[in-house]
Amino acid sequence: MTSEVPIVTGSLLALHAIRLGGFVDTRAVADRYRMPLGLAESHVRDFRECGWISRFRFGTDAGWSLTASGRGENERLLAEELAECGAKALVEDIYRMFLPLNARLVQACTAWQLTILPDGSMHDNDHADAQRDSRILAELASLADELVPLTIQLTERLARFSDYDTRFAAALCLAADNPEMVTGTTHDSAHRVWFELHEDLIATLGIDRALASGSPESL
Repeated sequence: MTSEVPIVTGSLLALHAIRLGGFVDTRAVADRYRMPLGLAESHVRDFRECGWISRFRFGTDAGWSLTASGRGENERLLAEELAECGAKALVEDIYRMFLPLNARLVQACTAWQLTILPDGSMHDNDHADAQRDSRILAELASLADELVPLTIQLTERLARFSDYDTRFAAALCLAADNPEMVTGTTHDSAHRVWFELHEDLIATLGIDRALASGSPESL
C-alpha cells in the first residue's frame, strides 16, 4: 500500500464539489477545485446521464445536488482514493482532533448569533457589544490557528484538503466589518468553510453525518 499522494480524477473532484456544496451550479463545481468550466460541464452531463445528480430550482436559483446513487458513487470513489494513498489512519486521527475544535466552533457561532439574557431568554445578537464580539472573534482566531497543522497533515496525503485553513482565516479577516462572514450562508463565510471541512472528513471516512459528533443543526 502506497503512501504517495494519489492522482485524483476530475470526475471525483467534480462529484465531490457537488457533495460539499449541497446545491451548486456548474460554475461553482468548476471553481471549487479550479477546474476548466468546459470540463466541469462535461462531468455534469455524465453525472446526470448516470443518475448521480438532479437539478433543482429554488426561486431564481438553480443548481445540482447528489442523488442517493450519486452519494454512493462519491463515497466509493473517496474510499478508493483513501485506500490508494494509505491515509485512513491519518484521516481518522485528524478527525478525532477535529471534533473538540468543532464543539468549540459550534459554541462560538451560537454566541455570535444569539445573546442570552440574565432571565434566560435569547435574542439575536445585534453586535452592539464590541467587547463580546471581540472575545468571540478571538476564539475563532484561535481555532483558525489550530486548524492549520491539521490541514497541512491532510494536504500532504490528500491535496483536495489544501485550502480550508486559508479560506477560514480569510473569512475571519472580514468579520469585524461584516458579521455575516462568521455565520452567513454564503460559501465564503467561516461557518460555511468549516461545514465543508466537516462534511469532507466524514465523507472521506464514510461516516453518516447523523451519527457524527457535533451539532447537526449548525454543523
